[in-house]
This record gives sequence, C-alpha cells and structure tokens, in this order.
Amino acid sequence: MKLTDAEWSVLEILWSGERFSLKEIQANGWNKNTVHTYLTRMEKKGLVIIDRGETKPYRAGVSREDCAKNERDELLKRVYGGAAGDMIAAFLKESKISQEEVAKLRGLLDDMEV
Repeated sequence: MKLTDAEWSVLEILWSGERFSLKEIQANGWNKNTVHTYLTRMEKKGLVIIDRGETKPYRAGVSREDCAKNERDELLKRVYGGAAGDMIAAFLKESKISQEEVAKLRGLLDDMEV
C-alpha cells in the first residue's frame, strides 16, 4: 500500500510513542477536523488503531519497518524493474558514502555470497 505524504506525517508522530490524543497529533499545525478525517480514513486502511474509550485513543496500526519495506519494494519495481543491483548502483553513483559505509556494503555482499 502506497502512503500519502500526509499519512507518513501522521504515522511519524504515532511511531514516536505509544498513544496520542487528537490534540497531540494536531500539534504540527493541522486543523482538528483535517487530522480527525485522516485518522478515520487511516483506520479503515489498517494504518491506525483507534481505541475510542481511551483518553489517548490513537496509535499506529503498522510498523515503520513494514511501511518502509513497502515503499522500497514499490520503488524497486516501478523505477528499476525489480533489479536491486541497478537501484543500488544508481544510489551509489549519485551519493557520497563514507569508507565505513563502503565496508558495510562489502560485508553485506560477502555475506550474500554475491
């Protein structure tokens, strides 16, 4: 499932703790009704859990790791046709990485027996 930027923003708040009130989530400057609408829609998608009897009823329904994996998988399929090596090569050509990061990458490749 592809998340919108607004959904990512809400989830980033929810991932930062256990439970939140509507007021705590809207602290980023959004309108109360807008936040409530996002939360209700996100609950229907399974992204948010709302415990209506609680003082702080809102919590994440998905992990950050699962959402990040979904995003990576989508990018890999859509942009690189599923070729992980091509995606990694593109990132490495366009980004500076430290010697420590190079060593980690070599170690990962060695562990994969590539």
